[in-house]
Amino acid sequence: MTKAGTGFTVAAADAPAPVARLPRRRGIELALIVLAVLLSVFGYCNVGLAQHGTVPPGAAGYGAGLGVLALLAHLAVRLRAPYADPLLLPIGVLLNGLGLVLIYRLDLETPGDRAAPTQLIWSTLGIALFIVVVLVLRDHRFLQRYTYVCVVFALVLLTLPILFPAVNGARIWIRVAGFSIQPGEFAKVLLAVFFAAYLAANRSALAYAGRRVWRLQLPTGRVLGPIVAVWLVSVGVLVLERDLGTSLLFFGLFVVMLYVATGRIGWIAVGLVLAALGAVAVGWLEPHVHSRVEDWLHPFASIEAGRGPTSWRSRCSRSRPAG
Repeated sequence: MTKAGTGFTVAAADAPAPVARLPRRRGIELALIVLAVLLSVFGYCNVGLAQHGTVPPGAAGYGAGLGVLALLAHLAVRLRAPYADPLLLPIGVLLNGLGLVLIYRLDLETPGDRAAPTQLIWSTLGIALFIVVVLVLRDHRFLQRYTYVCVVFALVLLTLPILFPAVNGARIWIRVAGFSIQPGEFAKVLLAVFFAAYLAANRSALAYAGRRVWRLQLPTGRVLGPIVAVWLVSVGVLVLERDLGTSLLFFGLFVVMLYVATGRIGWIAVGLVLAALGAVAVGWLEPHVHSRVEDWLHPFASIEAGRGPTSWRSRCSRSRPAG
């Protein structure tokens, strides 16, 4: 506007900047969930066709059950967390569906001991807990108050199986009166909360640059300390419980969160190097892990050596939770 008598133009009062609307992408999530369910059902049918030449009679029920569970979880996210990442839930549905397919394949070898229906019940319980958390937890930042409480409970849950007998050479189960459970599954969630809260509180300190090695910008030694400590803890869990997968998962979880928090590829590079060194060392030095690596490299060696397919199945199949 022009100010009277001066000829100068005066800018109007600054209007509030428009608020950028974030895309919700719930339609993308739903499409990916449908794809995940279809892939799982295809795998279920493929197992039946490969084994018996016919589609399993329970394929429709399996697909319907998994689809309903996934849809309920999607509706909860659409209602309470409309701006959530659209990839996480479909990935979870796909992994759960493929896990059920693998358990069904093992069930075909043990007709008297079917675990796939029981596992579907556990999946239902997991989805129910997921929906409760999404509906009750209005703001995830509330969990920052319990950062160190989460890590303490996680460490307790991780060490509990050490007090119980080993199952198939690994101490990851707790069995009491016919009921079995893996405390490490709950520890994963608690550690994810701890890592996320810790990184959110120390993001600026983690972003400092250190030495440059070729084209890789490494973190400073002071910042590198936590990741080395977590690596050592993961190896310690492996040595005590003989569980390579869980140890690498905990370490990988921390490395990925470091990358998300800082955006620095150096964390990924350092994490891959440390994980590879630890896995190779334990794979050669720990007899239980070494035997599994050999079984993976030479899957038919046990059969050719005369141990037979029954022994091979007992070595390869993992223990299942009892209802």
